[in-house]
Amino acid sequence: MRKEIVIIDKELGIYRVTTPDSRWYLEETTDEKTGLPVFSWNPSVTWISGFYPKGLQFYKYLASKGWDESQAIMEAAGSRGTKVHNAVTILQAGGTVTMEDKFTNPNTDLAEELTVEEYEAIVSFKRWCDEVNPEFILNEKTVISKLHGYAGTVDIVVKIGDQVYIIDVKTGQYIWPEYEIQIAAYKQALTEMGHKTENVKLAFLQLGYKKNKRGFKFTEVEDKFELFLHAKAIWENECGGEKPKQAEYPLQIKLKNEPESVPESKTTSEANHTPKPTSEVQKSAKKVVQKLTKSK
Repeated sequence: MRKEIVIIDKELGIYRVTTPDSRWYLEETTDEKTGLPVFSWNPSVTWISGFYPKGLQFYKYLASKGWDESQAIMEAAGSRGTKVHNAVTILQAGGTVTMEDKFTNPNTDLAEELTVEEYEAIVSFKRWCDEVNPEFILNEKTVISKLHGYAGTVDIVVKIGDQVYIIDVKTGQYIWPEYEIQIAAYKQALTEMGHKTENVKLAFLQLGYKKNKRGFKFTEVEDKFELFLHAKAIWENECGGEKPKQAEYPLQIKLKNEPESVPESKTTSEANHTPKPTSEVQKSAKKVVQKLTKSK
């Protein structure tokens, strides 16, 4: 994956920087004393959570597929998840999604039509909405924990009946342990940002779920923020102090001096032609001839 820089909130000065092995949320603020811009680098929730053990089932799956195949599967799953998330965002905003619509594949940067599997996942989201009639409160909300030094993006916050849920939308068939600590971290960050989360529950909504007829699965989970802090402690030990490499480059490149003109090569006839002697050479040659004549 190439480096990606996304403007999350231009007014608040929040950017997301993704590299092949890390993800950061960059927050721009102003130094009170100097008035100059100051940047704080916050590691993402998903990156930190990746340091939490994934469980025996995951490693058995990894062993059965092999490294190369499992990486390809994960890359394809990431692409599918992004496209489905984008479609779900359109639906939440009151828009319409059709089978012919194209969404950008984050791995190739190309616009692609939805696959049958991706479209089925979107249909299952519509089916879930029809069944529970959720009231959408937040969607794709960037959250930052200044207390613990991390940031991330909450998929959706909804109200179903009298209950409010923080929901992480997934397109995979499994909920790994690291996912549970991710969503707990989102709740903590929302609390710090002033949102009321006292009685809020955490849940996962799996779209395109293949183990039931409805095509989706809604699962409530416990708040495991303490385990997230353990994962962050491991992250600090392994990656603490790291920041993306920064360098300044010119906007354009041009040589100061024009290159010297290269002399044209001689033609064959010119190359074989004997140059005419100069006048001085001719005089010297005449004197030599005269001396030789007198000596005879």
